[in-house]
Amino acid sequence: MARKFLYLIAAIILLILAAGVVYQLFPGWIARVAFVPSAEFKPQVVAAPNVYDDPEMWFARPGMEDDPSKWRPDLADDASGRDASGDDAAQARGQIVPPARAAAPSAASAAAVRGDAAIFFVHPTSYYSKSSWNAPLSDRDADHRANLFVRGMASAFSDAGEVWAPRYRQATLGAFLATDRVTAGKAIDAAYRDVEQAFDAFLAAIPKNRPIILAGHSQGALHLETLLKNRVAGTPLAKRVVAAYIVGWPISVETDLPALGLPACTTPDQKGCILSWASFAEPADPAMVTEAYDGTIGFDGRPRAETRMLCTNPITGIPDTDAPAEANLGTLKPEAKFTEGRLIPGKVGATCDDARGFLMIGQADVVKDYVVPGYVLPGNNYHVYDITLFWANVRADVLRRLAAFEGKPSPVPPAVAPAAAATPASAPSSPRT
Repeated sequence: MARKFLYLIAAIILLILAAGVVYQLFPGWIARVAFVPSAEFKPQVVAAPNVYDDPEMWFARPGMEDDPSKWRPDLADDASGRDASGDDAAQARGQIVPPARAAAPSAASAAAVRGDAAIFFVHPTSYYSKSSWNAPLSDRDADHRANLFVRGMASAFSDAGEVWAPRYRQATLGAFLATDRVTAGKAIDAAYRDVEQAFDAFLAAIPKNRPIILAGHSQGALHLETLLKNRVAGTPLAKRVVAAYIVGWPISVETDLPALGLPACTTPDQKGCILSWASFAEPADPAMVTEAYDGTIGFDGRPRAETRMLCTNPITGIPDTDAPAEANLGTLKPEAKFTEGRLIPGKVGATCDDARGFLMIGQADVVKDYVVPGYVLPGNNYHVYDITLFWANVRADVLRRLAAFEGKPSPVPPAVAPAAAATPASAPSSPRT
């Protein structure tokens, strides 16, 4: 009996090891099996014209109690656990990063810090079910994750003004992994229609002269990119856009950027421009991303294959530049449940690579100390952490650009000068050598 039990344990260990090997060799296949819906696609019923007048249709909006975008992390300990507020460098950083953690800051502190922009933030994919190609407007698990995303990501923008973060019938995670691109495209298009409708409600609710900041991550960034092309480019609205943060979704410098109506940001205080990046640690294997990207068509009708992606360094605010870890004002290190976190400065650097335009963040065995294990994607893809790795720099960047837009003194110090400049974003997008 004991021998049979040992055989069983050995068999289980072999299965686990085999599963690990399969995952390493075929991560795309494993992901498709786990997340791509087997259900037939069902067209989404068109939402009522005034649906976004309902406050319940927003994860964040002005006047909301317990608005997750108003959360702030602590700036307390560095990586060694030492109180970081005691040295001069940390005190200087404290001028940029508010230490308050309260979900709703006091009226006095809000009046002293918050700008008067309106921020339209579209959250990344939070619906992972295989039961449907599009999420329902209310799903407990998806809503919980979306609130965490707004808390950890949108909070970096919210000192520039009031955040509006809509619910939408997002495409499920499997839609981005499916080989059936026709069905996946229908799901993504349905999600975009909700985002566009929410944007119309957002515009109707804010003053006509209010500066606008667009921000989104992953699927949210994809929808904002489409929104720029369809609703902003070539319209008077473009003049109101302080900046568009299209993070975690690739923008081809050659085939996409010209259609978006705004240029890439080329200085840290430029207004009316676009920022974008996608984070990888070394040793990096971005094959899953590049294979998907190279198989698509750009907005100008030409293939994106082998074209360079826009890579804005979030530390310098400039494309295709290098910045050392010491220049990182604060990485938001989340706790295990992602409900709390601390800002740790000076630990994660950033360099735009010379080949395709990925943001390289250093060695994985170093960076892993500032994230929650288990959420790093295959190939050392730190997609989940694109914004939180640079939370304090993103906050400073948006405040700096808003000040430039309004012709006011910047409330934050200048961005760090790049350690080394590379090919500018406006250059031909073929791979660099």
